[in-house]
Parts: sequence; structure tokens; C-alpha cells
Amino acid sequence: MPNHLFDLIRSRMPAPASPFITQPDGGAISYGDAEAISARIAHALVGAVVKPGDRVAVQVEKSASALMLYLACVRAGAVFLPLNTAYTLAELDYFIGDAEPALVVCDPSKAEGIGAIARGAAVETLDAAGEGSLITKAASQPGRYADVDRGPDDLAAILYTSGTTGRSKGAMLSHDNLASNALTLVDYWRFTSSDVLLHALPIFHTHGLFVGTNVVLLSGASMLFLPKFDADAVMALMPRATTMMGVPTFYVRLLDHPGLTREATAHMRLFISGSAPLLADTHRDWSQRTGHAILERYGMTETNMNTSNPHDGERVPGTVGFPLPGVSARVTNPETGEELGAEEIGMIEVKGPNVFKGYWRNPEKTAAEFRPDGFFITGDLGKIDARGYVHILGRGKDLIITGGYNVYPKEVESEIDALPGVVESAVIGLPHKDFGEAVTAVVVRAKGAALNAAEIAAALEGRLAKFKQPKRVFVVDELPRNTMGKVQKNVLREMYAWTFK
Repeated sequence: MPNHLFDLIRSRMPAPASPFITQPDGGAISYGDAEAISARIAHALVGAVVKPGDRVAVQVEKSASALMLYLACVRAGAVFLPLNTAYTLAELDYFIGDAEPALVVCDPSKAEGIGAIARGAAVETLDAAGEGSLITKAASQPGRYADVDRGPDDLAAILYTSGTTGRSKGAMLSHDNLASNALTLVDYWRFTSSDVLLHALPIFHTHGLFVGTNVVLLSGASMLFLPKFDADAVMALMPRATTMMGVPTFYVRLLDHPGLTREATAHMRLFISGSAPLLADTHRDWSQRTGHAILERYGMTETNMNTSNPHDGERVPGTVGFPLPGVSARVTNPETGEELGAEEIGMIEVKGPNVFKGYWRNPEKTAAEFRPDGFFITGDLGKIDARGYVHILGRGKDLIITGGYNVYPKEVESEIDALPGVVESAVIGLPHKDFGEAVTAVVVRAKGAALNAAEIAAALEGRLAKFKQPKRVFVVDELPRNTMGKVQKNVLREMYAWTFK
């Protein structure tokens, strides 16, 4: 039996000398280098007692070596477990206890602390420069490796969900979950070996790791590999790129950069956005400034990518496009599970080869999140319009029930965001003794705008039904976000929980 994912990667590699990763400091890794380096690290993993099926937990800064470690885990038959670099030791204690990795790879500065919570797991180091004890051990190993047999349904990775409610859950992703989705995206987004991806995303998340990296690998393309997003660095490298994947924050910051012009982006083939909703205004501003329509898509930790606006066709602001080939999507009544018609708001459910195998050691939660016919209940509220475009209107847990009426935050946010002087808003429900929940708006005001809370509330009168109008409006400088740019409404609910008490 072959190694399902890496055999596919190898079969689509260009000539060994072809560039794979180019770093800002001039360092480069060819496809031949990647195969040899990942082989050496795979040998080192086995030497560190990693067996097929073992988890390898990785909390390291972004580097080319970290990507080689991912490939090495695939080749060794291990389960790659990337962890957010912002996680504290207390948080890591939970993940290590839950996943029980055989090996933890971390920054040298954290080795002592992690060693104390490793529960018998081996600990190796890897720093931001791509050096450390693991790389030292790998350096003396052979540049060839007999890849471990892994089938389509064998696990390739576990990614923990963001855990905005309760404990994070480990989403189990198989070799074919990753392979099938990347192949679909290569075709749908027209990636070829001529593409150069400007990669400024973190690689502990599905966006930068499985979307960005796997799409490049399966198209034989190359990457300009930035350690993190920096608008000046992105603009300096853009002349050498053909495509960019980013979160909405990237595009907002680039719109503030004086170097962003039609001339500077004229050679670019594609700009893609995901991981958080892209404001329609950002989409329109980018199009006016550059002549490019950003391609927005929709995915999850548990499913990789589900939908995408078309490469050839209208990219509609405020939507995430159509279900990808091989993926089915529907909208259902959250309470009954009954499928709803076009334009009706409900729970988005998806089914396809991209959908994960379940939650690690949590069969009860897995069973609760799947319908009998195999559809996964995403937890996202949305609709499919008459043209087939999917709209995401918020998380199910963000639905506000006030006085017995359902209020979808996105509907209120869209009205607020359209007001002059508003950058963006977040609408939440807060406990209220009379209404159960009270609609509350947290609004970011544009620099220099004199707009105040009372004016925002007054402007919504007549534009929204009375029960949808915010009972309180707070004006702030910025909204709390997670690492991937998603607004953390759970944090807002905690911050303003006192409001109606």
C-alpha cells in the first residue's frame, strides 16, 4: 500500500531543481531539497521513537523547516498536530493531555516548560530560523526514506478547533481529506507550475498549511515565504508573485499602503481571502483600487474548503460562492433538520471527501454533529440564494433570540456597516431580564469621524424592525480578533455582560 498523500505530492512534483520555497533573506529550497530534507527529518522522527499513527505536536514559529517537518510526518505515517504559537503552557497542557503525542517539537525557549507537561513524550526543538535539536539530528540522516504505507482513510493530521465555547476539539483529517481538497482547489483556482504564491499566513492553521502549502505542492508552483504578514514586505515581494492568499485584515492593511496601485498589481493573477468574513466594502475598495476582484471562499478546520467564488465568473461581494466540485451544501432548519429552500436562512450543512473523520476521542460529539445521511452540521448560519451563491450570516451560537424573535447578527451589521463613518461592527446578544437577550452593537468608527452611539442608533430607526434595533451601541477603536482575524464575539459577550444587569 502506498503513502496516499505523499505519493500524490511526489507524482506532481516538477523537476528536482524547480523552486519550492524562496525566503526574504534569499534562502531557497527546491523540490529536490524538500524531498531530501523531509526524508532526513522522517528518519529523525523515527529515531525519536515516533511510530506510524503517533501524534507529533508542533508549536514553533513559521519556517521552511517547519513545513519540512509536516512533510516528514506524512512520510513517517505520523499524525501532524500543529498548535497556535500563542497558546500558553496551561493551554498546551490540555492539548498534550488530550492528544497524547509521542513527540512535542517546540521553540527552544519553551522546551523546559513543555518538558514539565509532556507526560513522557519526547521533546525536540525548532526555532524561528529553522534550527534546533531536531534539525541537528536530521542533518546526519540519509536523504532518502522508505515512506510508511498509509491509505486514504489513515489520519494525516489533527487540528484543534478554536474553542470559542468549551474545550477545543481535535478534528481528525485523513490523507484523502487533504489530498482531495487540494486537488479540487488546484483545478478550481487554475493553479499551475508557473504560479508563485505570496505566503504570509501562519502554518499552524488550515489556511496557510493545507490550503496554501498543499495547493502549491500539488500544482508544482512555488512560494515566497514570509515569516508573518507585513504590508511593506508584501508590497516589496508582490512584483515576483502571481497569487496571494490572505485573511481580510491583510487586504484592509494593504488598502492603507500607498504602494497599492493598479500598476503594482497588474501582473497578479489572483487574490484569495478566507478564514473570516470579508466586508463587502473591502471587496469593492480593493476592486476600485487595483482592478482585481478578491476571490472569497469558505472553509472550516473540520472540512478544509467547502465553497468558493468562481475563478471565471462573477465574484459576488458578501458571498462565499458555490459549493466546490464534489462537495454538497444545503441549508436546514436548526431545530428540525428539514431542508430549506432558496433564500431561507438556516444551518449550513456540508458533505464530501473534504469532511473530516470525526473528533479525536470524542465519539459522542462526532455523532451529534453528523446527520444520518452523512452531512456535517457546520454550526454556521446562512442561506443559498436563487443563483446558488452561499451566504454566511454568522455562527449558530451567535443567533440572538430577543422577545421570542430570531435576529441574525449579520443583517444588523450590514445596516450599521453601511453608515458613513463606520469601519465595521459586531452585533451580539446580551442577557436581558425582559427580552431574554438584547441586541447590542459594538462599532468601530473611522478615524476622524464624529459619529457617536446615539447617532448610530437613530440612523437604524426605520431601516430595521424594532426588535432588531440595538438596545445599546458601544463605539470602540477596534474589535477583538483571534490569530486568523475572526472577530471574537465570545470575548465581546464577556466584556459587555454587565450592560443590562
